[in-house]
Amino acid sequence: MRSPRFGTLLLVLIAMVLAPAVAAVSAPLMPVSAQTTCAVEGFTDSPIEIMAPAAPGGGWDTTAREMQRVLQEEGIAPTVEVYNVEGAGGTVGIAQLVNDEAGNDHHLMMMGLVMIGAIATNASPVTLEQTTPISSLTAEFEVIVVPADSEYQTLDDLIAAFQADPTAISWGGGSAGGTDHILVGLIAQATGVDPTQINYVPFSGGGEALAAILGGQVSAGVSGVGEWLDQIESGELRALAVSGVAAAEAGGATPVASAPIAPTLQEQGIDVELANWRGLVAPPEISDEGRDCLIAMVEQMVASEGWTQTREQYGWQDFAMFGDEFASLLDTERERVTGILTELGLIA
Repeated sequence: MRSPRFGTLLLVLIAMVLAPAVAAVSAPLMPVSAQTTCAVEGFTDSPIEIMAPAAPGGGWDTTAREMQRVLQEEGIAPTVEVYNVEGAGGTVGIAQLVNDEAGNDHHLMMMGLVMIGAIATNASPVTLEQTTPISSLTAEFEVIVVPADSEYQTLDDLIAAFQADPTAISWGGGSAGGTDHILVGLIAQATGVDPTQINYVPFSGGGEALAAILGGQVSAGVSGVGEWLDQIESGELRALAVSGVAAAEAGGATPVASAPIAPTLQEQGIDVELANWRGLVAPPEISDEGRDCLIAMVEQMVASEGWTQTREQYGWQDFAMFGDEFASLLDTERERVTGILTELGLIA
């Protein structure tokens, strides 16, 4: 469980534009529920089911179970059931959602940026276009780190070596084709490096990646900002850049004057932004009223004190978009992610 100080770290980022996809959206759309008269209380008299399409304990599962807790404790939905469907980056779960839950107005599935890549790399016959977009929820920026004694003192040093000999720089991060790998691919694109030359070393967890970085087995590491904050603050790791649009600052219970964790990629001349976000989709063929009520229910949760405290506890940044606005984000992110995965040689 993340300590409360993560909340301050990421609250500083709330005013930022999280990704090019967000900038691509024109004027913000009015939340769908504001245009309707959905009676959320009556709608949630029936149980709400939330699928976490991954194993217990991971990010999607944790977000779904915290959502369950907040909905119930805030009195928004008295009965919320969470269950897990593991496999293939969420593609087993999305197939079950589309094939088995079509028309179910009281069902949601947790998902995120990672699922967009998994659908492409697994050549899933079921895609997000077949679901009903409800909302995005949270996001976290990425950070690039090196060991404290690394020869690469700055991002410029690392990128210069990367450009000179791409295969000589090894990048440690999460699964192949995941958010960390995508970020390295976007950096390669932006700095004139052939993405197929990237020497990317995937690890099954942050602990394994951390050991490899500290042990000098990889040149640099990539992960969510919160993953290695303790090691950055202790001086074991040096943060070279974050993937937002302004510097991320560390602090205590209130904002304090302190050195930034690292300048952003943009501030250092690399035109790349990326946020690892999570959100919710519903099955296909649900009713218009059901869609509106699900959106209204999530809006109430996002606005609640309980959800604000949960985000601060875990260091999750608010990234709430609803209905059509979220659908636009999905379209833009799908184009960007599939484009870079193609360049990385992970999909044809």
